[in-house]
Amino acid sequence: MSSKNNPYLKVIDYTVYGEAFQLVHNLEMDYLETRPKPSADKLPAYYKSEDYISHTNAKRNLFEKVYHQIRNISLKRKLKLINSFNPEDKQLLDIGCGTGAFLKTAQNNGWHVCGVEPDTEARTVANNITNNKVFNVDHLLNLKEHSFDVITLWHVLEHLPNLDEQVSVLKRLLKPNGFLLIAVPNYKSYDASVYKNFWAAYDVPRHLWHFSQTAIKKLFGKEHMEVVKTYPMIFDAFYVSLLSEKYRNNSMNLIRAFTVGLQSNLKAKRSESILL
Repeated sequence: MSSKNNPYLKVIDYTVYGEAFQLVHNLEMDYLETRPKPSADKLPAYYKSEDYISHTNAKRNLFEKVYHQIRNISLKRKLKLINSFNPEDKQLLDIGCGTGAFLKTAQNNGWHVCGVEPDTEARTVANNITNNKVFNVDHLLNLKEHSFDVITLWHVLEHLPNLDEQVSVLKRLLKPNGFLLIAVPNYKSYDASVYKNFWAAYDVPRHLWHFSQTAIKKLFGKEHMEVVKTYPMIFDAFYVSLLSEKYRNNSMNLIRAFTVGLQSNLKAKRSESILL
C-alpha cells in the first residue's frame, strides 16, 4: 500500500448487510476512503433498507420520530441561511434531495428549485410535493452552466464517486458569485473520537469518503473555490450520538448520547458544515 494511504479503522455496515469495511487515510488530502468500494451496479443495494431514513417519511419508531422533529427545525435554519445571501433570481439546486422536504420549503418561500435524487422511490415522493422539479442524476448534464445562485448538498458529498469530477460539475453549474453549501460529517469531531468504529456517521459503504475541514479546503481548492465560512449543524451531533449508542450497546442511552453530542458541539463549534 502506498505510504500516502494508511489503514485507519475497520467499520461495520450496521444498516443493511453487516459487512466489514476498511477506512484508509489519504494523507495528502486528509480524508478517509471506504474500501472496498462497492461497484456502481452493487451500490444501490446498500440503500435498500427501511432503516435508510433519508429516503422515507416514515415515523415508525423513536429514531425516526427524532429525525423528523430535528429535520423540521433544520429546514427553517437552512432556509434562513440561503435567504441571507439575497440572490436576485433565487435559483436553487439541491443535489441528493431525498424526499424533497428542503426543496418544498424553499419553493414555498419564493425560490425557483431544481433537485437531483438517484433513488426512484424518494424521487417520486419529492416530485409529488414540488410539482415535478426533481430529476435523476444524469439530468445534471442538461443544466446550463453558471445558472444557480445556490447549490446545496446536505450530507451528500460523502456518497458521491469520482470526487474531482463531481466538484468540477458543481463549479460549472454555480454562478460566479453563487454559493455552494455542503454539509458533511467530520471524522475528526469529538463524537467520532468517542464512538470510534461505532460512530454512526461512518455509515459504510454508503459513505465512500469521510472528510475533515482540511480535506474540504483541499478538494475544492483544486477548482479555485474558497471556503469562506463554516456553520455548525448543531443537531447532527446529537442524532449521530444517539444512533451510535444503539450500535455500540444495542440500546438507547439518551443521557449519554445527549452528553456526547453537547460536548462535541462545544469542542468543535465549526466541525461539520462548509460554505464555499
